[in-house]
Parts: sequence; structure tokens; C-alpha cells
Amino acid sequence: MWPFICQFIEKLFRETIEPAVRGANNHLSTFSFTKIDIGHQPLRINGVKVYTENVDKRQIILDLQISFVGNCEIDLEIKRYFCRAGVKSIQIHGTMRVILEPLIGDMPLIGALSLFFLRKPLLEINWTGLTNLLDVPGLNGLSDTIILDIISNYLVLPNRITVPLVSEVQLAQLRFPIPKGVLRIHFIEAQDLEGKDTYLKGIVKGKSDPYGIIRVGNQIFQSKVIKENLNPKWNEVYEALVYEHPGQELEIELFDEDPDKDDFLGSLMIDLIEVEKERLLDEWFTLDEVSKGKLHLKLEWLTLMPTAENLDKVLTSIRADKDQANDGLSSALLILYLDSARNLPHNPLEFNPDGLKKAAVQKALKSGKKINSNPNPLVLLSVGHKAQESKIRYKTNEPVWEENFTFFVHNPKRQDLEVEVRDEQHQCSLGNFKLPLSQLLESEDLTLHQRFQLSNSGPNSTINMKIALRVLSLEKQARPPDHQHSAQVKRPSLSKDARKSSFKPQVPVSPPADSNKPVPASPVTDSDKKTDMAEKSQPPSASPQWPTDLSRSSSSLHASNFTYSPSHLSVKEPTPSIASDISLPIATQELRQRLRQLENGTTLGQSPLGQIQLTIRHSSQRNKLIVVVHSCRNLIAFSEEGSDPYVRMYLLPDKRRSGRRKTHVSKKTLNPVFDQIFDFSVSLPEVQRRTLDVAVKNSGGFLSKDKGLLGKLLIPLASEELAKGWTQWYDLTEDGTRPHGAS
Repeated sequence: MWPFICQFIEKLFRETIEPAVRGANNHLSTFSFTKIDIGHQPLRINGVKVYTENVDKRQIILDLQISFVGNCEIDLEIKRYFCRAGVKSIQIHGTMRVILEPLIGDMPLIGALSLFFLRKPLLEINWTGLTNLLDVPGLNGLSDTIILDIISNYLVLPNRITVPLVSEVQLAQLRFPIPKGVLRIHFIEAQDLEGKDTYLKGIVKGKSDPYGIIRVGNQIFQSKVIKENLNPKWNEVYEALVYEHPGQELEIELFDEDPDKDDFLGSLMIDLIEVEKERLLDEWFTLDEVSKGKLHLKLEWLTLMPTAENLDKVLTSIRADKDQANDGLSSALLILYLDSARNLPHNPLEFNPDGLKKAAVQKALKSGKKINSNPNPLVLLSVGHKAQESKIRYKTNEPVWEENFTFFVHNPKRQDLEVEVRDEQHQCSLGNFKLPLSQLLESEDLTLHQRFQLSNSGPNSTINMKIALRVLSLEKQARPPDHQHSAQVKRPSLSKDARKSSFKPQVPVSPPADSNKPVPASPVTDSDKKTDMAEKSQPPSASPQWPTDLSRSSSSLHASNFTYSPSHLSVKEPTPSIASDISLPIATQELRQRLRQLENGTTLGQSPLGQIQLTIRHSSQRNKLIVVVHSCRNLIAFSEEGSDPYVRMYLLPDKRRSGRRKTHVSKKTLNPVFDQIFDFSVSLPEVQRRTLDVAVKNSGGFLSKDKGLLGKLLIPLASEELAKGWTQWYDLTEDGTRPHGAS
């Protein structure tokens, strides 16, 4: 299949990417690909996971562990600047989700397939002539890191590739993805945090300046900083869209703000499946990876209802029925599919002589050009103070966008959707219209799908959109009388999924654009107090106030642009928290005790804890240490079903969370295969003074006693062969000392 995939990729580059680059900037009008060869090495699928629980029976969800290392040859040229550049090789590693839906009763049985990454994949591109390329006007603000970051974000949910296999009618639902739910996060307070600030050269322990980073998928929120307080009260609320579960988690990290580098204060990972089951959680959670500290959260799972019968009740619950503000907690979600426009005017002066900027008119007249070329249309959408933009379509008055947008709505009875089509080339309006959201409340299924006539435009200028409103309802799940709160919800932070790299902001993440909007201060009502799963032993909490900072997110690429910012600062993806660090002495003691139990009077082999196969090399071109974790064999069993192993690595002496690398968890096996690639940014002279700390650990389940160390390995990297690299089996030991290669 690979040669035909390559044909498709070449067509994509020439017919889609090349015209888009040419139209994006006048300096790039002579851009072209002179050669496109993706190479003969095909994409590898290292593992497949199929979901059988918590999925719709009309769909199949697959997670593919993909790996592509291709020696491709892609050459490009910008003739105007005599610039030539290219790509010599591409690597991409990550988990791609494939959704086959809808399943239908006729051939081909599958209506369409959707492809996307739940998290940003590891992407590496080996450029040629990149310096020349970045000297071109219009590109000089970019860098290698930013380019990789933009490409990676285009691959991540909510951006997706949908391949239709049946008629357009059946695919309507795929082009109009509705989130599974909305997670409302009350980020209330913390207690007993570690004091990171010191005085008198570290002799006197001080306090911390804590703040939180909250992440759901590619939606990132940052709390305010509370100065000099180990028991901070934030009382902030955030609302995030949840598109896929299983697969998405709530990740929280606390940091102490410092002038140079922020210190880590603890983390938390919460499985959203558990939140959906319980609907409402109001608990104190013990922070992971630190010696002390607790975090008080209230989490609400809001269901998207296609009827307005509960709207008044929802408006009352968030106090939107009395205030006149357009900001605050949301009562509804507006979901919009922007399809296309027709008959947009060629000449803006014909219909709106005041709409074209005076400077643009003067420039056009001075040059003797007629202002009658096809426009470069884009659409500006706004609800209240929140605005989003579509992509630009170049040189057409019949643009097709096929883009999705979402808006959180405070009160749909009072608010409007405003739509304006603009010409990016001439910086003028091509038409607009306003839709009161109350009109949707009177529509069937709270949905409109039609062509809307544009005002201040041509006589037949229309825009085709599908718009739906969904009321956000906190439906409490009916429980049997003997229902007991599950341990999974008590400590859901111990996620079973693992990620390759860690997330630690070097500087605070910028909050979303509308986070500074004031929200009326009013206490939380007692009507939705803690559910029956609240721990009696936990300290009582004061009723929080509505926040002064309310950050929201959106599914559109434009609205989530703020998520690019952290990654430009070398920020990595989050990793699941673990209950205790595997290198702690207590973990080693437990392993020794288990070894004694296994020995039980018999003589164990030369590798009693099993072995791990690694490839280690240093890339001078990329200035990185590359470590490939291939597999393990003959690990010890933590239970009758075996073990759930994964591999954790540090490049000592750096044991910060940002320096940690982890593989995925391999279930119920003593011979796991990982085949995952990791890297550490470090020079060759520096890495030869460092030690690679590798540990194999059993994941276990929520609150499982079967968590712990399976074996450890310490590899000094002071080897002259490091630039060349090697692949080797290593014996695992209880504390990592005396490692030696097995083969």
C-alpha cells in the first residue's frame, strides 16, 4: 500500500499545500516543490488497542502506536529570492486514534474513518537549507521549533482527517462533531504545600507562590499566582470540552513561581470516565510526586442536551437569569459548522464603498489596478466578547471552509451570534448577518442548517452554516441504594495511560484571551454540596466564591492558538503522575523483599529480575541523546495475571519531572515490547558526564497494592562509542548498581 500512499501525499503537497503557501504571503508567490519523494520505508504500526467499553455500538475505536522513520527527499524553491531548501528525513512517533463510524447495514459497512492524534506526536524533521528559508521576508519570525510545533498541533484533536466512504448525507454527523460533554473545573484551594522559597542561603525555609496549570487535551488553563502562601485559595472556574473518552484526562500541576525557574509543587491526573460516571466530585486529592500537599477540586460533568426544557433551571443555577452580563458560567454550548459561501462580490466598492480602507483604495488607484479581483475571504464569528476566525480561502468568491467552531454561551436568551465575511486581501467587509440565539431555542433539536443571506453584500450573497445549541445539564446519575463510592474515584489520579514526555512550563502559560472578564461574585449554593462519596476524614472546605478569572477554551484551531505558546518555550507534553517515585528507597526495599519471596529456598538465575533491551546513541547533528526502549524479557510477576510494566528514564543528575521519559503501559505480560524512541537535549561532552537512570515499574490499577519497582538500571554514558551507538540487553537489578550487558 505504501507506494500508493506516497502518490496521495505527493498530490496533497502539489495540489493543496503549494497553492496555500503561495497565497499566504506575497513574498511566497514563487514557491514550488521541485521534488517530492517520501522514500521506500513504510509507516510501522507497533501496536493496536481496540476499545470495548464506554464506546458507542455504532463505532469502532482503535489506537495505533505508529512509528515512521523515513529517508525522504522533499525539495522546495522560492525563485524570487533564489532560495532552495528541503527535507532529508522525517520521524514521527505517537498514538493515532482511528474511529470507524458510522457502522451501517450496507457495504462497505463503515461510513467513514476519522484520524487524529489525541496528544502531540514526537515529530522530527532533518532540514537542508533551513537558514536560507528563514531569511525570506515573511518567514523570518519562524524557527525550527515553531514550525514543528505548528505542524504537530494540526495533527492533534480537535483537528482531524475524515475520509468519507459513503454518501454525503450519512457523513453529515461526522462533519458536525458534538463533544461528549463539558468538564467544569472548580479550582478551589490547596493545603500544606511544600515551601520552596528559602532565605539566608537556604538555612531558613520560606513559603511558596503557588499557581496551577490545568490541561484537558490541548486546552490549557493557568490560575492566578497566590503570593507567599502554602494554603492558597484560588476559587477559579474553567470549562473544557471533552471530545474523546476513553483517552482524555484532567491533568493538573502546581508550581511555585520564581524569577528564574518555577519549582514543582505536585501533580494530579484524573480519569474523565470516572468523573462522567459520578457527574459531581467535590473532594480533596493528595498530590502526587511530592512529600505533602492536597488539592481541593469540584468537578462537574455537564451533558449536552438537545432540548431547552431545563434551560431556565440551568440559568437559575448559574445566576444568569438575573444578571445582564454576557460572561460567567455557561448555560449552553454553541456548535457551528461553517460550510461555504456563494456569490461573494468581486469588487467591494460596488456594494460597500465605505467598507474598503481608504489607504487600500488610494494604493489601488495609484497603481492603476482595478479592484475587481477575486477576494481572499475569511469569516469572523463572535458571541459576546469571544471571537474566532476561519482559515483564509485565496482568490475565490465561492469559498469552501468546512470548519467547526464552538462557543460557550452564558445566556442564549439574550446573546447573538455575529458573522462577518471579510476580504483579507483588501481588509474590508464582504457582508455580515446577526442571528439571535433565541431563534435556535425555537428550532427543532435547537438546530438550524441553511443558507443565510448576507447584509451589506451582493444581492445573492449567502453563507451556508449548520448551527446547533446544546444546553449544559448536570444530570446526576441514578444509583442503587447500596451504591458505594468506588476507589477509582477516590484516587483517579493514578492514570493507567502513559506518555512519552513531561510537561513543565519554563514561564507561565498565557491564559486564554477572555480570562480577565469579571464574573459576578456570589457564593456557591448548598444545593449541590458534596455527594455521598465525600471522605469524612477530609478537612471541611469553605464555600468558594465565583472566580474573578474565568478561562474557557474552544475546539477551533484559531481559538486554541494559545496552546502553541508553551511549546515555543520548549514545553513538553504532560505525563501521568505516579504515586511514589520508583527510585525511592522504600521501592527498593519492597523489591528486595519480593526477591526473597521468589527465591523461597531455590537459586535464582543470573538475571533474576529479567532484562531490558535498549539502543543508545548521541546525535551530534541534533545535539541529542537518543534512547530507544525496545523490550523487556523474563520480568517478575506482581500478581497471578503477570505484571503491567512500563519504563521510566532520567538523565542524571536531572530528576525534575520535565526530565522524565516514560513508555506506555504494557498489560499482563512479563515480556513487553515497547519500541519507543526518546531523546534528551544534551551535547556530547556533557552527556559523557551523565548517567542514564532506567527503571521498569509495574503500573497496577487504581489504589492497587501491585504498584512498584520491577527492576532498575544505571548506565554511565562515558563511552567513546556513544556517537556511533549500540543496541544491547541489560540485566535489571534491585537498585540499578553493577549493570552489565547480557548480549
